Amino acid sequence: MYRKIDELADKRRRVELGGGEQKIRSQHDKGKLTARERIELLLDDDTFVELNPFVENTAADYGEAPGEGVVTGYGKIHGRPVYLFAQDFTVFGGALGEMHALKIARIMDLAAKNGAPIIGLNDSGGARIQEGVVSLDGYGHIFYRNSIYSGVIPQISVIMGPCAGGAVYSPAITDFVFMVEGTSQMFITGPKVIETVTGETITPEDLGGAAVHSTISGNAHFTAPTEPEVLDEVRRLISFLPQNNTEDPPRIYAKKEDDWREELAEVVPVEGTKVYDVRRVIDLILDDGEFMEVHEKFARNIVVGFGRIDGRPVGIAANQPKVMAGGLDIDSSDKLSRFIRFCDCFNIPLVTFVDVTGFFPGVNQEHRGIIRHGAKILYAYSEATVPKITVITRKAFGGAYVALNSKAIGADIVYAWPGAEVAVMGPEGAANIIYSREIQESKDPALTRAEKIEEYRQKFANPYVAAGKGMVDDVIDPRETRKKLIQALEMLRNKRESRPPKKHGNIPL
Repeated sequence: MYRKIDELADKRRRVELGGGEQKIRSQHDKGKLTARERIELLLDDDTFVELNPFVENTAADYGEAPGEGVVTGYGKIHGRPVYLFAQDFTVFGGALGEMHALKIARIMDLAAKNGAPIIGLNDSGGARIQEGVVSLDGYGHIFYRNSIYSGVIPQISVIMGPCAGGAVYSPAITDFVFMVEGTSQMFITGPKVIETVTGETITPEDLGGAAVHSTISGNAHFTAPTEPEVLDEVRRLISFLPQNNTEDPPRIYAKKEDDWREELAEVVPVEGTKVYDVRRVIDLILDDGEFMEVHEKFARNIVVGFGRIDGRPVGIAANQPKVMAGGLDIDSSDKLSRFIRFCDCFNIPLVTFVDVTGFFPGVNQEHRGIIRHGAKILYAYSEATVPKITVITRKAFGGAYVALNSKAIGADIVYAWPGAEVAVMGPEGAANIIYSREIQESKDPALTRAEKIEEYRQKFANPYVAAGKGMVDDVIDPRETRKKLIQALEMLRNKRESRPPKKHGNIPL
């Protein structure tokens, strides 16, 4: 028996060595960690349990592939179970073959059966060409599970090297994508193929690096300079999320804070044309000012992310007046809609701060489909059944007011600050239309226009008009916003709401 035990230990050592010492050195020289080193950083100490380490492709005739180029198993983050796979670039460049895909599919199935997050650490050159079409079939099995388990368990992708060709579709279906700056790339067709087909010359980093996907394409939600920092951010994200769609997110019992926030009376300028950073409002509302922003560098005219109020995780959405005056465009509509739907999938209450003049105008926006993209926001908020609270801080005009979790599309509670303006359009534009003749015929058009603007503001745009119609539940002192949110979230803690039975809706994609 001891001989057999020694044989087992020897086999395990060979698997754990992956592609060998030389390949491991090469990985380190590129500033990258090995699959097992990454797992060790990601999980709580001494919690990783590996599964299927001895799987091998007996049909292959191109040499040994220890562990089939992927490490799979389960462990814990913050004491809570997670399942994961980590592609091993030291084994055939992490290329995916039939048995490689089988290992990933099996760990995804286990995660779904046990109701726990699945995390994929991607570092692969793509499909294993030597295996032909079966490698493509392997991708299909993974994509299918990504889709079927979407909204059932949180799915997180971490791009830690190349992710090319068909491999990119799996991260695209998952809930969140992390990338390492400088060493990870995603693209369907690489620079060489692009140059051959189109004549365009571009580097892998400029084509599909972390900077591109976090700012231009929006394919990456989070980036960090190093692998340890990225993995630490994954751990941070997990702390806000429930294990699955049947659980509530984890509450943290923090020290009692003073809920009165004096600075909120001054942080938002009364003048609608003056800019401010809405993150300051968010920081003053959340526990310890801790806010994990999602898509921080993409579509910056809308801010979304996770925080806690009285220890309970919430999803925050807010217009950002610093960028495009906080108006909604195509990219911000997509960003916000997907965030709303994630929060609704996993029972995370939504708090929306509104300061919006409308949807961003322009021929380019109209021709690219702002109507369709903007409708996604309406759809997402209307469909969501989690607690939904809105705070109108300054402006709420036109269709954007309706879209941003208004009472009409299902908001549970709508608060407005006393300086808020809720109207079909801004007083300046409205006065020009309604009182155009009076202004033109006046001896002093400028003075008359100013008077009519103020008249419109008093008659139609103040929050008390909306409150009088029941569209605003209460006009509140800005300094007590946090207290009001705590009360509302507590009141809505046992909210139960259903939608008509159906297979699924047809969101305007």
